[in-house]
Amino acid sequence: MGSSEPSTEEFFQEKKRVRNPFVPVGALITAGVLTAGLISFRQGNSHLGQKLMRARVVVQGATVALMVGTAYYYGENPWRSS
Repeated sequence: MGSSEPSTEEFFQEKKRVRNPFVPVGALITAGVLTAGLISFRQGNSHLGQKLMRARVVVQGATVALMVGTAYYYGENPWRSS
């Protein structure tokens, strides 16, 4: 190995991990709405359960969009010319 190329450990130390604080919040909200929906289905309130499951899909989609948006914003764009 030549000294000009960084080792794997050095490469991973240089790469900073970007964290969006809204992603864990979205994951917790998704889990909470899912749990509430499952409880209402179990109690026999299928109308409320359906509304909660639809809300879960919306919240989960927003969380995934945040993850993708954060990765795109802070990541390297392979289509950008150097």
